Parts: sequence; C-alpha cells; structure tokens
Amino acid sequence: MARLGFAPGHVVQEFGYGDDVDAEIRAGIEEVVGAPLEDEDYDDVIDGVVLWWRSDDGDVTDLTDALVDARAALDDGGLIWLLTPKAGRPGNVAHGEIEEAATTAGLHATSTLALAADWSGTRLGTRSRGR
Repeated sequence: MARLGFAPGHVVQEFGYGDDVDAEIRAGIEEVVGAPLEDEDYDDVIDGVVLWWRSDDGDVTDLTDALVDARAALDDGGLIWLLTPKAGRPGNVAHGEIEEAATTAGLHATSTLALAADWSGTRLGTRSRGR
C-alpha cells in the first residue's frame, strides 16, 4: 500500500469502517506507516485519511459532509483516499457523485486505483487557489 503515498510515521485516520472493509488494504497501510489506523474519535492533527464509503452510507450531501469532516484535522498536504466498492459491486458509488461531493468539499480527484478485488480508491486533493 505504499502506492497510496503514506510514509512511515504518518498518522492516518479511518472513517466509515465496517465489516465489509478490506483487511489487506488496512494492514498494508498500517505496515507502511508503522502504526494502527486511528478511529473516527481521534482528535489530533493527522497526515492522512482513509474514508470507506458505500452508496447506502448516504447521498452526495452526506458524502460531502463526510469529506469536510475528514479534512478538518488534516495537516497541510495531507492525503485523503476515498475507498468505494468497484463498479458492479454492491454499494458502488458513481464517479460523478464522487466528483460532485469532492468539488463541494473543496477537493478534487487526482487519481483512482484498483486496490483490491472489491474496492477502488480515489485520491482527493485540495484545490489550489489561483492568484
């Protein structure tokens, strides 16, 4: 999971954990950073976010709210990965909905990776402000 951009010593907070998350993705991130993922109650500055999201977790507005919450404690330059079920899998989220929620939350999709048999990851970054 080094391809996600996390590095040793990073503090990564996880949102949306459920019975269906991919244990190998989680273990890979923990191996790279050298520590367990922090849960939703963690309240210090973080270097990265992993947000598991399925269509039945809510609509675009709910996803936008989750992204805003997720970036609240994110350090400048921190990473946000939105993990969603792949197309054709139960709980899949349309890419257009991801884009809409990200834009509303002040983010944009920079890349999408197939991370496991059932999960894709979309890296979200902050929009730079033009001068």
